[in-house]
Amino acid sequence: MTLLEQSIQHITQPDQEIKSAALKRLANQARPRGSLGRLEPAAARLASICGRLDVKLDRKTIVTCAGDHGVVEEGVSLFPSEVTAQMVYNFVQGGASINVLAAHAGARVRVADLGVSHDFDPGLDILHKKIRKGTANMATGPAMTREEAAASVEAGIGIANQLADSPGLDLLGTGDMGIGNTTASSAIIAVYSGLPLKELVGPGTGLDEQGLDLKARVIKRALDLNRPDPADPMGVLARVGGLEIGGLAGLVIGAAARQIPVVCDGLISTAGALIACELCPAAGQYIFAGHRSRETGHEYMLRHLGLTPLLDLEMRLGEGTGAALAMHILDACTRILADIKTFEEVGIENAHEG
Repeated sequence: MTLLEQSIQHITQPDQEIKSAALKRLANQARPRGSLGRLEPAAARLASICGRLDVKLDRKTIVTCAGDHGVVEEGVSLFPSEVTAQMVYNFVQGGASINVLAAHAGARVRVADLGVSHDFDPGLDILHKKIRKGTANMATGPAMTREEAAASVEAGIGIANQLADSPGLDLLGTGDMGIGNTTASSAIIAVYSGLPLKELVGPGTGLDEQGLDLKARVIKRALDLNRPDPADPMGVLARVGGLEIGGLAGLVIGAAARQIPVVCDGLISTAGALIACELCPAAGQYIFAGHRSRETGHEYMLRHLGLTPLLDLEMRLGEGTGAALAMHILDACTRILADIKTFEEVGIENAHEG
């Protein structure tokens, strides 16, 4: 049995008795019922995943998966592939947006190289999980082999297991880095939505209308050539996906198998979550959508997964930044459930009568 198969077998339904107890406590707190809106069901979901009412998210890690994309040679990005490796170094040095926002959320950042077209020193403080140096150009053939796609997913599962074992993990955030990865992610949601590419393709690194048209044409060519089957998610990943997207899918599956909640960033992280849920629908019970990205296709991904984002700040950076900001909200959810007193606890009787 493969690591993927073993992990899927270990994904169970979160504790429904704890969820019911959480919802009852929230309903009986000394405030109008439902007055904290979407924070309440999020708090109950966290409790059910973690198996207790007083959840503490002390050990937070954001994993930023990195990989390059052969489709960049079609001109779908304003930046060359070399930027991916340069940004990995920036993450390690602590100078990127994700470093700042993660630190503010009390989370550490780990960078995982799934497929960067660069030889990093083995001593560099990243997670060395390279499957190959970037995908092939999906506009001229499959992005990778099925075996490489499966290896990228299992690499993500391995990272989740490693973090859960040491130093321990209460909340996992997912992020990405890879020039060209909005093209691959848009192709993935196109497979599952069936919507016109004009409605799904976003600006990525800042494309103008002419660039967006080119990007849509390139994705259409890739889809027509590779004909990915939505009933075969590993095949979709192999034909039009990315190595870091496979890693992101594996992170979700690995965390779910260890009963650890996952908060996803934007378009690329959610593409990974989508593949994870197509491989194992039960994994979706462990996912929180950090925010709604300005990348057009992200809204359709969220709808497909049935997720309501915690934030909507018109962001589209990636890296895990949306996940980092949402961690503050999830921390607040834990305290709302555990610390707000019920009417009974404060000695108010029959508060909801009449």
